[in-house]
Amino acid sequence: MLNRKDLLGLRDVSAEEITLILDNAEEMKRLVNSGKKSFDLLKGKTLITLFYENSTRTRSSFELAGKYLGATEINISASSSSVQKGETLIDTGKTLQALKADFIAIRHPMGGAPHLLAKTVGCSILNGGDGMNEHPTQALLDMLTMRETFGSLKGLKVAILGDIKHSRVAKSNLFGLTKMGAEVWVYAPKTLIPRGFDELGAHIATSREQCVDGANAVMGLRIQLERQSGGLFPSLSEYSKFYGVNDEVLSHADKNAVVLHPGPVNRGVELTPQVIDGEKSRIEDQVTSGLSVRMAALMLLNEYREANL
Repeated sequence: MLNRKDLLGLRDVSAEEITLILDNAEEMKRLVNSGKKSFDLLKGKTLITLFYENSTRTRSSFELAGKYLGATEINISASSSSVQKGETLIDTGKTLQALKADFIAIRHPMGGAPHLLAKTVGCSILNGGDGMNEHPTQALLDMLTMRETFGSLKGLKVAILGDIKHSRVAKSNLFGLTKMGAEVWVYAPKTLIPRGFDELGAHIATSREQCVDGANAVMGLRIQLERQSGGLFPSLSEYSKFYGVNDEVLSHADKNAVVLHPGPVNRGVELTPQVIDGEKSRIEDQVTSGLSVRMAALMLLNEYREANL
């Protein structure tokens, strides 16, 4: 059982809890792949997806996870809610709690928003990405995809290239992977690597080849232009030339390496089309892993709620 009401990030989640989530997610994935899409584990419970930012993969997988587990699922978009009338996050949370919501999956542009909501309401909060802070379920689905491929995360070298500075995915992967015994190497323009990232356990590569050399998994990250004020790199074409991943760069990785990306991919920028669609790509499998990880998270948080709340 998870020893927590909420899943807000991986920085304070133990290796044992990560293993528990991945073990349950693996079982969920097996069942879903076998064609089973109806469970009663959350029958009578309500999941609300509250997204203040656009999303396809995360939002739809949370919605399907709730439905497959038997929960009533309600989708709230900030653009069509009382947020547009000035309602605060706290008041929105209290309203949803008064409606007897059990789980709220939230994505918010401000770091720490899910943590604030978790302190305000008795619902279980699942962080679907908060600003430049964390995206725990994305990192968990990345780890599940890697564990299914290699059998274990311990001893793996994971290379992450892209917009590290603005990436909540990179931070959650760093926290989770290092706890599980993997090495995380990163490479990006110096303007896109946050100060002190190495102090969190990351290895900062001095070249693209050093980052990818012998890597078991190579992860590209989307250039997040919407979070940048500009001027952090000359152009997308120059970024692709010096920091993107193509077949030649990938040749420096382990021969059995896999390619990951949290999506959406800017084709020809972070990864070439040949890499995206190549035999090493696990990008589509990551999407399936995301569904099973979110099913497992909801199920385990529900077990905690029934035992403690």
